[in-house]
Amino acid sequence: MRLRNKLLGAAMALASTVAPTAGWTSSHREAPFITKNPKVDGTDFYIFNSYEAGRSGYVTLIANYLPLQDAYGGPNYFGLDPSALYEIHVDNNADAQEDITFQFQFQTALSGGTGIALPIGPSGQTKSVAVPFAAVGALGAGSEGARNVLDTYTLNIIRGPRRTGTSSAVTMAGTTTATFEKPIDNIGSKTIPNYAAYANTFIYNVDIPGCTPPAGTHPKVFVGQRKEGFAVNLGQIFDLVNFTTANGGPLANVVGAEDQGLNTIANKNITTLALEVPASCLTSGSSTIIGAWTTASVRQARVINPTGTFSEPSREGGPWVQVSRLGMPLVNEVVIGLPDKDKFNGSEPKDDAQFADYVTNPTLPAVLELLFGGIGVHAPTTFPRADLVTAFLTGVPSVNADGSTAELVRLNTAIGATAKGSQNNYGAVGCFDSPTASAGAALNPTGHADCDAAGFPNGRRPGDDVVDIAIRVAMGALLDTTHATAQGCIHAGQMNCLPYVDGAGVSDADFDATFPYLKTPVAGSP
Repeated sequence: MRLRNKLLGAAMALASTVAPTAGWTSSHREAPFITKNPKVDGTDFYIFNSYEAGRSGYVTLIANYLPLQDAYGGPNYFGLDPSALYEIHVDNNADAQEDITFQFQFQTALSGGTGIALPIGPSGQTKSVAVPFAAVGALGAGSEGARNVLDTYTLNIIRGPRRTGTSSAVTMAGTTTATFEKPIDNIGSKTIPNYAAYANTFIYNVDIPGCTPPAGTHPKVFVGQRKEGFAVNLGQIFDLVNFTTANGGPLANVVGAEDQGLNTIANKNITTLALEVPASCLTSGSSTIIGAWTTASVRQARVINPTGTFSEPSREGGPWVQVSRLGMPLVNEVVIGLPDKDKFNGSEPKDDAQFADYVTNPTLPAVLELLFGGIGVHAPTTFPRADLVTAFLTGVPSVNADGSTAELVRLNTAIGATAKGSQNNYGAVGCFDSPTASAGAALNPTGHADCDAAGFPNGRRPGDDVVDIAIRVAMGALLDTTHATAQGCIHAGQMNCLPYVDGAGVSDADFDATFPYLKTPVAGSP
């Protein structure tokens, strides 16, 4: 157990490699081109062993898209792009290439084909005129007659390469129905009085071809708007890390309480693509380890339709081109240099050696030393950061290392889930023991000593506070763990693991105990 704890703790270097510039948002608006295409902007990717009661043996995959949604985003709200492909990829043979792809494609239509219209004008002279709203009456579970814009999607599983492999339709359990419906966004309480109950009707039990689930169960899928689960002090971070070392006031205390109520995006929504799949359907052979990431692709050519219609505002063709990529949190946002951000979004894990320089010489520690050197913050001076490269690209030895060298989220499906309410939001940080300490001694001086091997970077759960993890490890908490003080760890006479925070806390208490785990979205109107 102690050996596993050390290995898991060493994996926290993964987090530091995804935080070497002045900011740590997960992946919102992370590259110049993607800011022009928010509907295909992947923001967060979670993969974890399901912790819902009775769902042992299942893996949950959640890909979030379309960032920073204001709940009051009418009249069109936040549908996904019918001209795009949204995909979740799984590598199960350690070659950093997809072996399984779950491919979502969306369709948007007006009610009845032409939309809801009302008779307008005096008796005998009325004209049927289309309404400008997404709904013209109250909606509820099983009652959508007043809905004007209908969103549906298909879901295929592709085995082999994503464009040339064998594709099969995922269907509703016990049927041949291969088209699923997406709930309308949370317009407000007058339009949808009970949004939670309404949205739950869009959680589908499904049959996945070639996949045998545990007896008496079915895989699940849900696509729809959810409350943003990521927590980050977005404004102050990008204002040159505008933190302080004092409590009180509007600025975060960088060594203060984990949660200082400074989650900038707490009232934002997101669009979620969630799948729950038996682990046995994702793994291959005797290995229980998988790697995964999510992408979005659009057609290579786009011509704006000069006489645009609802169904055809543009004309698109040519091969699919990947424009968004997300595996580990924070990578393109704050690791990849500005000239290569769009290149990274179009790349594949198997080609990640081209970005290695961004990992070996991170700049975040130098920035923090410049800003907070007065309280003992010193950047690590070990270059290149070989420790970070090893953990970041290969996974955790004896835990979720799979033999490949690439940036993706690795999950050991054999490590049991930690129940809601018992999870450590610092993930496996609590598993990291000082090599010279007695068994069970905690490196982290703030008291988060519990070992939660089911947390980041062994996969990623919604309640894992990857921002704080990234800050602490980037500053060298793992370079030398033989000396621990009340203030932090010491490396070459310098404190390298102060309990840094961004003031925006997150934990499993912020999420549901059942699929799809993310909370009901914020309503546009109370």
